[in-house]
Amino acid sequence: MPTRIPRTTLLPDVFRLLEEEFGDRHPIRVEHYLDDGAYVVRAELPGMDPEHDIHVTVERGELNLRAERKFTRHDHEHTEFAYGGFARSVRLPESADVTHVKAAYDAGVLEVRIPVREKGKPHEIPVKAGS
Repeated sequence: MPTRIPRTTLLPDVFRLLEEEFGDRHPIRVEHYLDDGAYVVRAELPGMDPEHDIHVTVERGELNLRAERKFTRHDHEHTEFAYGGFARSVRLPESADVTHVKAAYDAGVLEVRIPVREKGKPHEIPVKAGS
């Protein structure tokens, strides 16, 4: 007769897997909010080299954050750090001015500021006289 695994053993593992994949345990934790005419996205990325490990792009109305923490082999092989590539996307407000995005990294936190136009105020495009 095959050995049966009790349901009480399987359910916690399934819930843990779902929580890790779809819960708040995302490898890149973010917060985003409006602040003084800018949409601010902040991400926890401790121990990263901002010039080599962090990549920020804007495409089709989304801010994309990618980071990679490379594994370094040591004599003692216990780690609780997360290694590998991490990615997170944040939908930007319709009024975001993606041509003037600024990003800064300090004390393990990436901060991206995207200017936003006032609601209902269209983006004015200057018109030059023809040549």
